[in-house]
Amino acid sequence: MKRWLRSAWSRAVQTARLCCGVPDYDTYVRHLRDHHPDRPVPSYAAFFRERQEARYKGTGGRCC
Repeated sequence: MKRWLRSAWSRAVQTARLCCGVPDYDTYVRHLRDHHPDRPVPSYAAFFRERQEARYKGTGGRCC
């Protein structure tokens, strides 16, 4: 039960962040390692800056 609550809480937090426009860095890093192993993993600051630019400058959002 405790594990289920922790998992549900984690998903709820991730959903709330996505609704507010704050993407999940850990999910992004996993995506990069799984689908784009040749790309370097950016720091959190670089990731956040790039996501903010993409959101507010209208340069798109997804790579694939």
